[in-house]
Amino acid sequence: MNLIVIAKAPRAGVSKTRLCPPCTPAQAAALAEAALRDTLHAVLATPADRRVVVLDGTPGPWLPDGFEVLPQRGDGLDERLAAAFADVGGPAFLVGMDTPQLTPPDLEHGMDATARHGAAIGGAPDGGYWAIGLRDPDPRVFAGVPMSAADTGARQRAQLSALGLPYAELPALRDVDHFDDAVAVAHEAPDTRFAAAVRSLVAAGAVAS
Repeated sequence: MNLIVIAKAPRAGVSKTRLCPPCTPAQAAALAEAALRDTLHAVLATPADRRVVVLDGTPGPWLPDGFEVLPQRGDGLDERLAAAFADVGGPAFLVGMDTPQLTPPDLEHGMDATARHGAAIGGAPDGGYWAIGLRDPDPRVFAGVPMSAADTGARQRAQLSALGLPYAELPALRDVDHFDDAVAVAHEAPDTRFAAAVRSLVAAGAVAS
């Protein structure tokens, strides 16, 4: 099975802007880069047929060897998700860059669930989802599903059901949208690059914990 990371290249003023305030744009971009590095290294440690970064932007030094890079296509996130599955092809499991606590066992579980059930989804406490897997790419899965909304996960599940696609429910993971999320995830996964970056900001007095 293929593993996909859909991501934005970390850039000040573009990446993780909801961390501002208390972060500056440069600090938010640094946290985004740390989260992306953690995600990519978890993917790199997970057996897969292909590892693909579907990227908005230009690869940087944060990208380790072992990944293919494809550009994102489409206007909204729903179109970009559909295009990512179409461009990579085959059975695939996709994650974003907002869950730096992600581990190889999380990924292996998601891939296995996708293979067994045909689809899998992992929810987030804010109502979204951190991962989705499809054994067969189908653009109808994402068509019309509102993204970054409180009911995104519920609407995505309803779409899978409407298409007659059985799916496995994966354990929820908290994604990093705001700084309180960053602090919580850093406490949850203290050995990550992301946690070290959060601790550095707090220790420097740049932000409050």
